[in-house]
Amino acid sequence: MKLFRGTYRIIKEPKIIKTKYTKDFCTGFYCTKLSSQAEKWSRKFPTPVVSVYEYQNDSSLNIKDFKEMNDEWLDFIVSCRAGRSHDYDLVIGPMADDQVYNYVADFINELTTIKSFSLIA
Repeated sequence: MKLFRGTYRIIKEPKIIKTKYTKDFCTGFYCTKLSSQAEKWSRKFPTPVVSVYEYQNDSSLNIKDFKEMNDEWLDFIVSCRAGRSHDYDLVIGPMADDQVYNYVADFINELTTIKSFSLIA
């Protein structure tokens, strides 16, 4: 399977660097199956570059695969954005775009409920 990463330079060998900055799936090396999404990510930089990787399934990895945005996905995102780590080697699933991120932020700040989030997912 081909994976893509949009950034400002070619990254030949992905490395996971743990930082305090947390994203949807906590720290990690973020890629996408969609070349168009990687191209969009790369446009944030003055020198946009899309790196391409070939991934082969590895049954020794502890994998969490979210097929859709649901309550479990939302709980996982909220936990990761709160800085809590997890034991998965690989997390697969949708990332929160700008619209979804606003709902996630409102949910974290208790300004909305899980029920209202379910209406957009």
